[in-house]
Amino acid sequence: MSRRGGGGRRPDSRLDQPTQARAPSFQRGGGGAAGPRGRGRQGQRGGAGSGSHSGSGAAPSSPHTASTSTEPAPSSPSVSASAPSSSSVSTLVEETEQKLTLAAPAAATLPPSSSRAVRLPVRPGFGTRGRKCVVRANHFMVQLAKRDIHHYDVSIDPEVTSQKINREIISQLINLYRLTNLGERIPAYDGMKSIYTAGPLPFESKEFIITLPDSDPRPSSSASPGTERQFRVVIRLASQPYVYTLQKFIQVLDVVLRAAPSEKHTVVGRSFFSTDLGPMGQLGDGIEYWRGYFQSLRPTQFGLSLNIDVSASSFYKPILVTEFVQYYCSDLSRPLSDQVRLKVKKALKGIKVVLRHMGYNLSCKITGITSQPMSQVMFTCDNETRSVVQYFLEKHKIALQFTSLPALEAGTEERRIYLPMELSRIVEGQRYTKRLNERQVTALLRATCQRPQDREANIQMMARENAYNEDTLVNNKFGIQVADGLTSVDARILPAPMLKYHKSGREASVNPDFGQWNMINKKMFNGGTVQVWTCMNFSTRLNHDVSGFCQRLVDMCNKKGMVFNPRPVIPISSSNPNQIEKALVDVRNKTTQPGKQLQLLIIILPDVSRSYGRIKRVCETELGIVSQCCQPKHVSSGNMQYFENVALKINVKVGGRNTVLDDAVQKRIPLVTDRPTIIFGADVTHPQPGEDSSPSIAAVVASMDWPEVTKYRGLVSAQAHNEEIIQDLYKSIKDPQRGLVHGGMIRELLIDFRRSTNFKPHRIIFYRDGVSEGQFSQVLLHEMNAIRQACASIEEGYAPPVTFVVVQKRHHTRLFPADHNRHGLTDKRGNILPGTVVDTQICHPTEFDFYLNSHAGIQGTSRPTHYHVLYDENRFTADDLQMLTNNLFNELLLFWLALIDFFFLFIFCIGCFHMAVPPAYYARLAAFRARFYIEDETSAGGSTGGTRSTAEGSLAIRPLPVIKDNVKDVMFYC
Repeated sequence: MSRRGGGGRRPDSRLDQPTQARAPSFQRGGGGAAGPRGRGRQGQRGGAGSGSHSGSGAAPSSPHTASTSTEPAPSSPSVSASAPSSSSVSTLVEETEQKLTLAAPAAATLPPSSSRAVRLPVRPGFGTRGRKCVVRANHFMVQLAKRDIHHYDVSIDPEVTSQKINREIISQLINLYRLTNLGERIPAYDGMKSIYTAGPLPFESKEFIITLPDSDPRPSSSASPGTERQFRVVIRLASQPYVYTLQKFIQVLDVVLRAAPSEKHTVVGRSFFSTDLGPMGQLGDGIEYWRGYFQSLRPTQFGLSLNIDVSASSFYKPILVTEFVQYYCSDLSRPLSDQVRLKVKKALKGIKVVLRHMGYNLSCKITGITSQPMSQVMFTCDNETRSVVQYFLEKHKIALQFTSLPALEAGTEERRIYLPMELSRIVEGQRYTKRLNERQVTALLRATCQRPQDREANIQMMARENAYNEDTLVNNKFGIQVADGLTSVDARILPAPMLKYHKSGREASVNPDFGQWNMINKKMFNGGTVQVWTCMNFSTRLNHDVSGFCQRLVDMCNKKGMVFNPRPVIPISSSNPNQIEKALVDVRNKTTQPGKQLQLLIIILPDVSRSYGRIKRVCETELGIVSQCCQPKHVSSGNMQYFENVALKINVKVGGRNTVLDDAVQKRIPLVTDRPTIIFGADVTHPQPGEDSSPSIAAVVASMDWPEVTKYRGLVSAQAHNEEIIQDLYKSIKDPQRGLVHGGMIRELLIDFRRSTNFKPHRIIFYRDGVSEGQFSQVLLHEMNAIRQACASIEEGYAPPVTFVVVQKRHHTRLFPADHNRHGLTDKRGNILPGTVVDTQICHPTEFDFYLNSHAGIQGTSRPTHYHVLYDENRFTADDLQMLTNNLFNELLLFWLALIDFFFLFIFCIGCFHMAVPPAYYARLAAFRARFYIEDETSAGGSTGGTRSTAEGSLAIRPLPVIKDNVKDVMFYC
């Protein structure tokens, strides 16, 4: 990829001076107005095959397997027909696509893939800054012997949707025909449509008939014992994969390495879980956690490496459904309330249960539960209408005990099956994919949190027990050898930046020690001003403590450099926690005065959780109030560290700055401070599994205070369910009166930057969080086009150079000290030191990426952030980008420490946060804040964020409530 800016891409030299001439397209209103916010592209939903229902104790039916339709691959993003009117826009977009696109490979050499291939920037060199050291990575190097690998297509008739059953079929085939028809080959099977062999099979196409008995322990059929299911398996030669691509070749080897564990353990994505892989634990409410490990084969500068990491996941306990329901309602002799029944229905829907009252295993997938007690549920069988209770008494001589409970529903709408809860046992090994509550998340984190030395030992033990080199298929047939130990990697510890505080403090600057420091003897670089404020208490346990708490908080804010009026605009008051909305409206009305607006509302949260989101939604989208929420338990504590932390949060919410980089003030940050530069952060958060009516939330933040880059303004938008590409970066609509109207988050933030700094950005640095490797091409093509269109819509020929960096925290690479006992190489929790960077050996062979651990570990083992450059017109060197990213992070860290208490309180809503570069981190905070605006927190993971159109099978996306301008102008999401 060329890194040259191209025609018209370098900003004109006039941009080096503050812009005095009026630029009409840079002004709000008129043509710059945004269209309707939050309406993203509707997601396409592929038709998923429904699960097989094997029958029922009430009305047995013949086995049925639904067909599965395959969702088409998403088409490559195209330029909107409603592009900006500027004549340069189409040229810029076309040029961008050409730079990002390679010619399609010849069909004779490559298999069909996506319609576009993206050439990512090559590594500009390796970094040299920092103190050299050695760390260990959980990558096990892989050696390969030369093998003649062949690829065969597999078809199974009747079609089976379960990979587990598919594996049983192929395993049976190998056992029967290995020494004869397979020519002593042992195929590696991917569980779907492909098998691979080291050497050719003695045929190009062959058909096999395989039978599986129904009397095996696996509960999968309603047929009587002794019967067999017959499958027709056809194996056809497809190709020799090594003539394709490196990616395809790695995929083949990955299948080989996963073959044995896939047969022994429960497969979840790229991880394996089993009760044999470590002690289990209870999470409550009928949920338990299993231990397991993640495994992935990756190309690195060292060659191929096997990335192994320990993990844990939640599973349903294999108990009777009545035992499961008791976690929601202890008295099973009475009918369930509507609220409890809906919770139970949501928890059980989609899971498999097995019944054994007929002398053999009968399994069904639950589709719902009845709204009536089982004694009132009637159905027709053999031309006779009877209740479920009567049927089991007459047919199976079973007198049901819990007749007030609903019946489980299975089967189809045409042939509904009713199952008694007390006879139905949850099948073992089913992963719990719904949202865990606060207590369950806490239990899982406590159980799986491991210190670095312990985690490294467990990874080593897991690799040793897998015994890859003793596996006949892996070692003997395919010639794969896996190293015994973790890989030693060269690393560097980047120097921490000098941070500046206000010169009136006893310490006007600080060099962070081990990634941690505090506010003792320091004052905020820019203290904000709060003249109009008050406090509202929703806790019923607090009385006189609230006034003293507010006074101590105000004193701390003033002590740290803010100008904070000690007197509230109206007296501090308490209110009923059941009337939150009314109380907030009353406060707004009482504090509204001519020329004065409430700048800050301090809120003591109710004693019962789950009100935070409602408070933020009302304050930020309805009333225009900037708020600071505090937990009741802290009001009486008198902990000075807590008051310091809250003061830091308040300061940024009222427009202040806590600290800045000394290099930023001195304009010594390469490719940032020499010319006006805007730094974006972007992220998309998706709803929890099972929340089909809830949209995805996109958030974009941008720096507003060049050259310091500490203040970030944030915008949010709703888009289609599970849509990863941000749809609202740029948009345009045709208005009958105004003509073409431009909008979108990038455009709005560029305008805000101009208004805040009096400069147009000369450079754009775009940190994009939440993108997996398989999404690189699509996200880059679409979002780079949107950035270009947004710039061109502002001014003719305006196209500042862009650096597009993906930020990845959801990976499994862990870095450990080479010597856990050398304190000079570890922090106090045994993790690698803050500032540790790796860009060699375990990184991509040719592309521009690196791992950076910018912060000291708070608990357990630190996870380095992986940064991957997808586009770079600014020509960053490795040192420049690594230093910039590390320095930005250190500026954030002190403020992040103030958020720790917040995360422990609301972790059930936002999951476990991992730190990333501040723009990306702030974008994630903003996205999760926006989710509070549309989701009903009182439901058990439910959502009111959208409505389903059953006829079209799609979701109608409801726009997010509009955040008030005075709230949007500050870092409200912190």
